[in-house]
Amino acid sequence: MTSYVLTLIGNSESAPLEPIHIDRVLQCLELPAETDWLAEKEACDLFIKSSLSAESITEKSRNVLSGDAIDAVCTGLEGRRKKLLISDMDSTIINQECIDELADAIGIGSQIREITATVMRGDISFPEALRKRIGLMKGMDIKTLESVYEQRITLKTGARTLVQTMRHHGAYCILVSGGFTYFTSRIAARLGFHDHKGNELIFDQGKLTGEVQDHILGRSAKLDTLMALCDEKDFTPSDVLAVGDGANDIKMIQAAGLGVAFHNHNGSLRNQANARIEFGDLTALLYIQGFHKSEFVLT
Repeated sequence: MTSYVLTLIGNSESAPLEPIHIDRVLQCLELPAETDWLAEKEACDLFIKSSLSAESITEKSRNVLSGDAIDAVCTGLEGRRKKLLISDMDSTIINQECIDELADAIGIGSQIREITATVMRGDISFPEALRKRIGLMKGMDIKTLESVYEQRITLKTGARTLVQTMRHHGAYCILVSGGFTYFTSRIAARLGFHDHKGNELIFDQGKLTGEVQDHILGRSAKLDTLMALCDEKDFTPSDVLAVGDGANDIKMIQAAGLGVAFHNHNGSLRNQANARIEFGDLTALLYIQGFHKSEFVLT
């Protein structure tokens, strides 16, 4: 028998977590449990012992809660609170794909989204797709990037709370994106990430050349960043929480002790991550580390 913690996460307003949900899960698993409510009507830890795998416990729990918009994540008891947060940006920390918003601003959104969709599905390589998309935006004025950031880019619910809470409790936080440093630098500063990495656009007299700096940051580079930080800070991959939403995030999520597919409903990533958050906001990543809401940094 192995000891686990099964975290159930709802939404106090739209999908409140109730004792009946806990009862249904435990009846399905045919197990007793000690409970710890992390937040009333939002999140609860169930401490259980089972011969099943964490994956099996999670799937059984999800199935019995199907239709209730409640997330379930089963993990081990040791090392729940992670020392390193490495996060994707587009559609993970922010609601948009920056490159799609740039394309919309100059009227080529459908062309760019078609290419974006192929890379998110894993049909073509990220570097190839990025070069194709940037090539289509040759001549874009830097003022367009400024207006897109100011007028179109919005944060995911819970983004700042996630970063500030983990940072307050000693974690190192880095934003690692296949997007552009123009945006990662601003989002990282806004939320309090320690550092950021992205792809650097090339400008000539204030206009895009249609090219990007070499060493494109794709799925392998995200993994490389994770491993380099572990070496630098004397962490192990089990100390890492990695979160993302697309195929470009698979390698870093597979390597992390807690790899989270966030709001990824149809892509290849959801089958590679050891945790999925389909309904909750980014504060769910705090709950699955065992944080009580009273420990959140709400700013």
